[in-house]
Amino acid sequence: MKKIYNETVDKKSIGKTVTLAGWVAKKRDLGGLLFIDLRDKTGIIQLVINPENKNYELANTLKNEYVIEVTGKVVERSNKNPNLKTGDIEIEVEKLEILNTCEELPFPIVDEVNTSEDNRLKYRYLDLRRNKLKNNIFLRNEILHFLRNKMYDLGFTEVQTPILTASSPEGARDFVVPSRVYPGKFYALPQAPQIYKELLMVSGFEKYFQIAPCFRDEDPRADRTLEFYQLDLEMSFVEEDDVLNVGEEIFYDTFTKFSNKKVSPRPFRRIQYNDAIDLYGSDKPDLRFGMEIQDITKIFSNTEFTVFKNIISEGGMINAIVAKDAADKYSRKQLDELTEFVKSKKASGLAYLKISDEVTGSIAKVVTEDEVKELTKQLKLEKNDLVLIVSGPRKIVKPALGALRLRIGDDLGLMDPNRLELCIINDFPMFEWDEQNEKWDFCHNPFSLPHGGIQAYDNTTNLENILAYQFDFVCNGNEMASGAIRNHDLDSLAKGFEIVGYSREEVEQRFKSIFTAFKYGCPPHGGMAPGLDRIIMLIQDEPNLREVQAFPPSASGQDLMMGSPSELTKQQLEELKIQFKKEKK
Repeated sequence: MKKIYNETVDKKSIGKTVTLAGWVAKKRDLGGLLFIDLRDKTGIIQLVINPENKNYELANTLKNEYVIEVTGKVVERSNKNPNLKTGDIEIEVEKLEILNTCEELPFPIVDEVNTSEDNRLKYRYLDLRRNKLKNNIFLRNEILHFLRNKMYDLGFTEVQTPILTASSPEGARDFVVPSRVYPGKFYALPQAPQIYKELLMVSGFEKYFQIAPCFRDEDPRADRTLEFYQLDLEMSFVEEDDVLNVGEEIFYDTFTKFSNKKVSPRPFRRIQYNDAIDLYGSDKPDLRFGMEIQDITKIFSNTEFTVFKNIISEGGMINAIVAKDAADKYSRKQLDELTEFVKSKKASGLAYLKISDEVTGSIAKVVTEDEVKELTKQLKLEKNDLVLIVSGPRKIVKPALGALRLRIGDDLGLMDPNRLELCIINDFPMFEWDEQNEKWDFCHNPFSLPHGGIQAYDNTTNLENILAYQFDFVCNGNEMASGAIRNHDLDSLAKGFEIVGYSREEVEQRFKSIFTAFKYGCPPHGGMAPGLDRIIMLIQDEPNLREVQAFPPSASGQDLMMGSPSELTKQQLEELKIQFKKEKK
């Protein structure tokens, strides 16, 4: 059977006889005249069968999703459909064959389907017949094709790295695979090809990439599943700007080619990590609107307001955001809801001022005239502005106001849906304090190069000031890629791990491949990994990553179609030398 696709048939085909095959999308009986919408991967074409046609009785038995083959003449439609690519023509059926039937469907094959996501995932092969989902997968294919060609054009070599590898502490929980040949030992699925791509730089490939599957045993959410894909790349003999330039080209060219939205021009805005936290309360800021966080602590340095006075005396801060021309848009009830919102982000509360002829709000009676003047000057306040204030320790104030900024931006419609605003967050701290375990830990990637190299570790009393050559690409508040210049100096690597509690012997044992390979001539190198699923999500305005993957797990981490995770048979467990302990009641 030589397949002719529906949307290759057009007005130029009028008068020709064609053979088509696909699924019955819809059947309509208009006074005895049968119209059938035949669907294949390209789209819909209309078939027509009159009562005198020898195939009429067979056609009358057709139901939605029957698989059929038809032969007929292409004719011009009298009632054209401008919404279809084939809307100018139809097929007068001369021959009809039912290739397969279809049982009652668990849900109709329509774009706006009214069924649960779990039901769609259970019958994903049916769900994928819907235009919206099918088009997402076709777009994914086009983007991967484009990116592969771009990487080839940039001189990168595609190399596949192993899926079965060793467990590695990379920040998330590993998926592990028991070994039959080596009882009691386990493989791990890669969270990312981090070590392998560095070893490829030691191997002398200099420019590597792959479309890499990554596996992380984390709770799924809208923008994260157990398995995802990234464009993994690494380069030798480079500095940070070299990697960032490649990343900018990848994102800019991909978004401008496949999206109709306005894309921020190159070079993308670069923001240091600490500045991003100060201004936006987040290391993945949405830059489609302003409303930056402002520090107003000094204005209240002589305040008599007990709450602010105590905060300042304890070394805390007072910060604010301003919702321009929005004071009349928030009622007392709505402001109470915002207060509960910031409390859910660990803030102690929310103070606010409404600017009008008379200043009103929760702290209007305790702020002085001079303080109002200073606020007006620093915050550039105008009539009907709403000032929202959070006070306390920096680690609470900044994230709370950052989250509130996004909520207000959403409330007021400030996030332009037709813009893709990209930026680069760089100069991440090398270390961060882990309060729960009362120790220092890596802030980002432990294999990153600190500014100043090993000399940066000489003064370990100011660890929070040590910056790393680490960076993220961010778009519309979404982390799109992480990357770094790697630390290729073994002594410096060991020293970094020593600070977070590992001896050199432990590190060399845990990362034996890296510590062995780097002894044999390791070039300076760096790389990054754009998230492919998130790129497609943004282009398609999909809020859920599962809508851009063909066979994703459910929100609870189950494959409802294949029935995984599943139990192993007794024989399989015996081969793997695995026994389960019974839970104590």
